[in-house]
Amino acid sequence: MPRGGDHQSLSELNRSRVVEYLHRNGISSRADIAHALGLTPPAITKITAKLIDLGIISETGNLEGRLNRRALGLALNHSKYRVIGVKFARSLVQIGVFDISGRQLSIIDLPPVKDTSIASTIVEIRSIISDLLAKDPDIVAVGMSVPGPYLRHEGRIAVVTSMPGWTEVCYTDEFQHAFPVPTFIEHDARSGALAESLFDPRISSGNIAYYLVGEGVGVGVMEQERLINGDRGAATEIGHISIDVNGKACKCGNVGCLECYCSAVAVHERLLESDILPDRENIASMTHQDACNALFNAAKLGNMRAQQLVRETAEFVAYGCVNIINCYNPKQIVIGDIMSQAGPALLDTIKKVLKQRVVPEILDGTEIMLSTLTSDPTLTGAAAVAANQFLRHPSRFARST
Repeated sequence: MPRGGDHQSLSELNRSRVVEYLHRNGISSRADIAHALGLTPPAITKITAKLIDLGIISETGNLEGRLNRRALGLALNHSKYRVIGVKFARSLVQIGVFDISGRQLSIIDLPPVKDTSIASTIVEIRSIISDLLAKDPDIVAVGMSVPGPYLRHEGRIAVVTSMPGWTEVCYTDEFQHAFPVPTFIEHDARSGALAESLFDPRISSGNIAYYLVGEGVGVGVMEQERLINGDRGAATEIGHISIDVNGKACKCGNVGCLECYCSAVAVHERLLESDILPDRENIASMTHQDACNALFNAAKLGNMRAQQLVRETAEFVAYGCVNIINCYNPKQIVIGDIMSQAGPALLDTIKKVLKQRVVPEILDGTEIMLSTLTSDPTLTGAAAVAANQFLRHPSRFARST
């Protein structure tokens, strides 16, 4: 017979399985849940009764059950529980409120961050989150996504190209105990992988890679629905894989890093070095995201030199995909963040390069797509970090009706 702690853990595991099933499948009958999870009807009755009592799920009325019998439907109370997501991306910080289905309810864009304003930005983040929590008692957790390589046991980032001041910040010291609800911190690309897994209906496999190509470049990989972290949390740092051993020096200490050629920072630098777009002084004052958006708009309007730069950048993004496929062999690769906004032009070039550089038998089993999450995948990913904890440990966050 299991010890008390073991019995409690098994009970919570089964509650989590039911909650995750309802999250992914929507309104379902008890019989459908029992059949899908391999549990007995009496066990499901007991589990769902507890979840209803905790206010995590509710009955929704009759629906067509198994064997054409009418049955009461059960649904997860997505709207009753909310989370805060915080995205850190060098010069960009965003704070959003989401329900646990991933639906964005509000967003706050902080002013562009500079190395000299990091300390005041941290104070502002804590103030904004505290205000949101005071106004909304249904917010049960905070999730944060930070650039990598993130050393999770130390709570800090090892290197941040273009914004070294962030390496001086200990995120756990600054945020983990700053609020009356729990705070969870994750690497940005791994956050994005969680968001795609939890909230993108196109994801059909537990083996996926979320390829973040924004101000930095990284990848989050899920193997059998589990994130790959590495010993210190610094695994899957594809942005610092060298694609040119005689190439540009990177602040990580390597040379020819992928990030030096296809990040939003690298594209912004290319625009400043050229006359592809008019009014270079205006480009210099833009954020990296605004500069990239200006490039994409010019390309769509027929600027041939802008189109060429998009193609060149897409080729470098594709070299990253080659490495992802050969290293991790995911079923699906989802490309997100700033560079994904180039749209079909980016994806077409990537697929062309992959056909030239990847073993056909492997490539044929790999689906490449752009993220279609309605909110930024990294910001949504920050919310997903918190929502995932709710789904895995629902009783910890529940408030009885």
